[in-house]
Amino acid sequence: MRFRKVCSMFLSAVMLASSMSMAAAATPATVQDKLAMIEKDTYGVEQTGAITERINKLERDFNGAHRSGSMMARVDAIYHELYTNGSSPSTLAELNAIEWNIDHEVSMNPVEKRVADMEMSISGKTSEGTYDQRIKSLAKLSFGSETLPVEQVNVPANTLIKVALVDPVNAKNLKAGDIVRFKVAQDVIVSDHLVFAKGAPGEGKVQKVEQAKNFGRNAEVKIDFYKTKAIEGTDVETLLGAEAEKEMKNLAMAAGASLAGMVILGPIGIIGGAFVKGKNIDLPEGTEFYIQTKADTLLYGVATTAAE
Repeated sequence: MRFRKVCSMFLSAVMLASSMSMAAAATPATVQDKLAMIEKDTYGVEQTGAITERINKLERDFNGAHRSGSMMARVDAIYHELYTNGSSPSTLAELNAIEWNIDHEVSMNPVEKRVADMEMSISGKTSEGTYDQRIKSLAKLSFGSETLPVEQVNVPANTLIKVALVDPVNAKNLKAGDIVRFKVAQDVIVSDHLVFAKGAPGEGKVQKVEQAKNFGRNAEVKIDFYKTKAIEGTDVETLLGAEAEKEMKNLAMAAGASLAGMVILGPIGIIGGAFVKGKNIDLPEGTEFYIQTKADTLLYGVATTAAE
């Protein structure tokens, strides 16, 4: 039973706390930082060489033409197209929608690999041209139109998101400040629109680590699961709050876990387990649990009637 992993490993052996939710990372302020972010999401790694040549490469790869203006203006234009959702969805939002429609999951790979993998999946070969052209072609092949069924929808605060650890959580190997990666484990559909797709990444930040000690003192790890990427490509503020706790308690009951050993502490809520005295916290990759959205958020979602 898939949910037994939640109950036996998450509820019965560990304390994972949601402290006050941190704000999502701010937009990079400098040309270098913004350029590095774009390159990592496009190619997988930050590129080397002169900044002007790196900008030229991105412009060629995305739309085949160089822009005029300052370096900041040119980088801002690429950044806007790739990440910003305004009157129309961003390039990443479109790419996520296409990938989900083809694979029923989004990947954590860079644009370069994702486009090539989808082309291979559909036609058995990669295509020539800019990323913009190739994404439009994939949209038409996948949805039957270059215009995708993507619309804005309000996602209420406390919307539950089932997630799974990408990085293992082991009290012996963690320290405060470490980043713990996770990913969405199940599609989240609001008002017939897919807003969080299976496979989408998220991050938590370790707030506190205490090792198991003699005389029965248990290990303790507190993690703030502060952001999860929506299908539109933006980071949404999330936390392990009361609704997530309630859902995990229900799953524990369904799986036969004893409520007598479960503890809820603090005004925000800390889920503890039937602690094994002195036992180290060791959660493997794939351990599943729930988090929730922090506030009402307007997001682009893929229109669908498939609520399974």
